[in-house]
Amino acid sequence: MRPLRGGRAFSSGSAGPVFGHLLLALVDVAAGVIALAWPGATALVLVLIIAIWAFLGGFLEIFAAFGAGQPAGMRALLVLSGLVSIALGVVLSSRPDIGAVSLALVYGLFSLVYGVSQIVIGVQARQSGDSLDSLVGQAA
Repeated sequence: MRPLRGGRAFSSGSAGPVFGHLLLALVDVAAGVIALAWPGATALVLVLIIAIWAFLGGFLEIFAAFGAGQPAGMRALLVLSGLVSIALGVVLSSRPDIGAVSLALVYGLFSLVYGVSQIVIGVQARQSGDSLDSLVGQAA
């Protein structure tokens, strides 16, 4: 869970953390205002950031595949996932407009599946009479 920066700013005993947390809270507010004022530009920047992240992450996975001590199966999986990440980065950076729509659709589908799974888990927990704490303990 993300800490409340504004609240943390005023709960600190010294001025250094107060200023730092307050500055981060103001940056969060500014980012929110910019995202609301220019949603198209915000989506474009977000897609490009994800493209760069996927591209660099893919290369790092490929380099990790050839690191010391990796068995052949793990090496093949790392190379394959690295190539998929690089392909995602290339596709997103070549067509960021379509990439933004695609990311929104994927996020929407994820939210639907995740939400339904949470409802099903909640219903099952209610029927079994277990508490959330006991279910989390069993999963861990």
